[in-house]
Amino acid sequence: QVQLVESGGGLVQAGDSLRLSCAASGRTTSRYAMGWVRQAPGMEREFVASTDWSGANIYYADFVKGRFTISRDNAKNTVYLQNNSLKPEDTAVYYCVAEMTGPPRWAARYWGQGRQVTVTS
Repeated sequence: QVQLVESGGGLVQAGDSLRLSCAASGRTTSRYAMGWVRQAPGMEREFVASTDWSGANIYYADFVKGRFTISRDNAKNTVYLQNNSLKPEDTAVYYCVAEMTGPPRWAARYWGQGRQVTVTS
């Protein structure tokens, strides 16, 4: 079992930046991929970014390329999502996930509780 606890998020204005963090606990010795997905109101969950254990293979959704950066610190069992140049359409609940496969077709075994990010214009 892997437990994921997210932090960060909140209310920001368009153009602002924020960072989401996700600390993993439990079975952290396995070298699994981690990532972030989001869900806006009335929308399906969508892939945002992922990284393998080494950080050598990183993927982004097209709508965040150049604005968001995913990284991980394996010594701290933590993955981060740096969100820059935020737009109102980035408003969503952001979920940290672990044991992730994909993209393009993606799936994840473990999920955090989600953090709300609200971007005002």
